[in-house]
Amino acid sequence: MNVAGKHPTAQQAGESAESHPADVGRRDVGSAESVRAGRSWWDANADEYQAEHGDFLGDARFVWGPEGLDEEQAGLLGEVAGKSVLEIGSGAGQCARSLLARGARPVALDLSYRQLQHSRRIDAAHGVHVPVVQADAAALPFADGAFDLAFTAYGALAFSPDGGAIMREVHRVLKPGGRWVFSLPHPIRWAFPDDPGEEGLTATHSYFDTTPYVEQDEDGRATYVEHHRTLGMRVREVAAAGFRIVDLVEPEWPEDLAQVWGGWSPTRGRRIPGTAIFVCDRD
Repeated sequence: MNVAGKHPTAQQAGESAESHPADVGRRDVGSAESVRAGRSWWDANADEYQAEHGDFLGDARFVWGPEGLDEEQAGLLGEVAGKSVLEIGSGAGQCARSLLARGARPVALDLSYRQLQHSRRIDAAHGVHVPVVQADAAALPFADGAFDLAFTAYGALAFSPDGGAIMREVHRVLKPGGRWVFSLPHPIRWAFPDDPGEEGLTATHSYFDTTPYVEQDEDGRATYVEHHRTLGMRVREVAAAGFRIVDLVEPEWPEDLAQVWGGWSPTRGRRIPGTAIFVCDRD
């Protein structure tokens, strides 16, 4: 699970010194620049990310977002035993490793080589093996109909300039009857500051503004990019790719969860949704 969620404020608690941007804001960004920034940022910050969030994520736990909704209880993917499963934006493969323990045949894909190295490290510590692939989710290196199921837990979509291409690629590599489940920051969050306190409860930006959030260095090169789409835009991406939406889950913040993760917190999570999970079938 990859969660950064730094929009639209300039700085986030726990951000590493090497990732401090020279400038932040909203601007158009080309596809190649966005992908390059995403790969570089996650490679540079993977160590800190896994160190900071490893306890919450576990080594073989499948959570759909900062609210901690667990797939083993939610069952959004359905039966996984014996199924070939593709995880997109896998990070260190915690979700895929959880499915492996339940009898699935997972493959973990991420844009970041360093994140996949962490996946290998955790595999070695537990004596298991989850195959990993480094690739852009908008150009999946798999044959048509290669998988029974596909999912991403906060990975890829928020960092991709072309969510529609990801949807089409996932549709291509799924078998007929396959399921595609993806979670991402709830689109309404883009109207609010990324602040875990009371200040994060007042809308300050237009929900309809889909200009990317960009951090850039002193030479104007993007070092971090997030892409916002409204709920309606995501629905149209799903439909245009040939999927049928069977559920949209908006997890509530658990009463016993006190964790603050960037802009996610009990203060905000009990009042506005932080995560949207789309459950889609390929007919």
